[in-house]
Amino acid sequence: MRQHNLGTVLRFEFIRTVNKRRFWVGILAVPLLIAVVFALVFFSGSSSNKSTQQQQNARFSFQYFDASGLVDPVIIKNLGGQISPSVDAGVAAVKAGRFEAFFSYPANPGTTEVKVYGIDNGIFANGKYASVAQAILKSSVEKKIGSPILTLISQGTVKTVTTTYKNGKITGGLNELIPAALFLVIFYLIIILLGNQMLTSTLDEKENRVTEMILTTINPTNLILGKIISLMALGLVQIIVFAIPFAFGYVFFRSHLHLPNINLSNLVFDPQRMTIGALLLLGGFALFTGTLVALGAAMPTAKDAGPIFGGLVLLMVIPFYIIPLIMSDSTAPVVQIFSYFPYSAPVTAMLRNALGTLPLWQAIIIIVELFVLSAFVLRMAVRLFRYGSIEYSRKLSLREIFSRRNTGPLGSNPKSPLS
Repeated sequence: MRQHNLGTVLRFEFIRTVNKRRFWVGILAVPLLIAVVFALVFFSGSSSNKSTQQQQNARFSFQYFDASGLVDPVIIKNLGGQISPSVDAGVAAVKAGRFEAFFSYPANPGTTEVKVYGIDNGIFANGKYASVAQAILKSSVEKKIGSPILTLISQGTVKTVTTTYKNGKITGGLNELIPAALFLVIFYLIIILLGNQMLTSTLDEKENRVTEMILTTINPTNLILGKIISLMALGLVQIIVFAIPFAFGYVFFRSHLHLPNINLSNLVFDPQRMTIGALLLLGGFALFTGTLVALGAAMPTAKDAGPIFGGLVLLMVIPFYIIPLIMSDSTAPVVQIFSYFPYSAPVTAMLRNALGTLPLWQAIIIIVELFVLSAFVLRMAVRLFRYGSIEYSRKLSLREIFSRRNTGPLGSNPKSPLS
């Protein structure tokens, strides 16, 4: 007698996967690589800042010619520089080795480049010449302005705070977009990290020639449903493992890694957007998982299923090519098509939801569409797995499946334990 205990399938699928060494090697390899990259960026950033500071403070003999009248002679004197009678004379002095460098400041440094000449000390060490030339001009201009506030304004470092309103209420802007956009990030992580496992979740049993034995003891619906739920649990484990190095790096090394400063207390968790995002994530995950499980059940090997899997991934990526249109005109026909086409709908709808351009009535339609189609695909996956369980060498067609309504595999009696 076949078992109908869904928990048995869940425990088997989940424990079987997490007990595999390659599972942990796979998911820990990425955080480890991220940690290595963070470390390289950290030390490279420190080294780069130190090198830049050393170049700006470098001391060497130089001359300059100023056609702009902006360079302060006092700054030049403090650095040990000298004025040159002409550009040609300054260049000739460097060629002859009498001075290590020569700076030619044009009449309008804002639109014309400053020309720097120097004795070659190697491609990296030569950067000190340009650094000092720029530092001289910057210090001279700051001194002429004579006001720290005006200097900050001239450098474009003025900070702004924008407040926007919708229906008379303050909107969250970017702080409202970030939480809703996390659902899209999670969706991509799950599909990218678990896509291959979704595809092979039914192929493993097929390629090992054990599906017909499994179907004599476990209800096929519970088997497929158990695989899908266990995949969701495994995806949650992977996301947690991947999130740890990002959180650690952001909390302790944010400034060194040049990560943006996000005040978590300012994030706005709009209940409607968060609910819609969560439902779109669940519906999209169920649809893609069911489709990949069904694909694995219909195909004899992973190699045969590969091209279709690639097409599904492409459908997930396509919406990103129209992001400018989604942001500027969400009512455009192509945006609407991508919003309702099942396999591009999750990504497009989650993008629009994060941007605040997805009306509630459209969100409801898309969510219902995803869950209804997911249920249909799940039913198809069960039927494909049931009838494709012993098709080890050829693809199973939908036409053939629908023609087997009253028969089991190989045209067996409907009361067969495999049916």
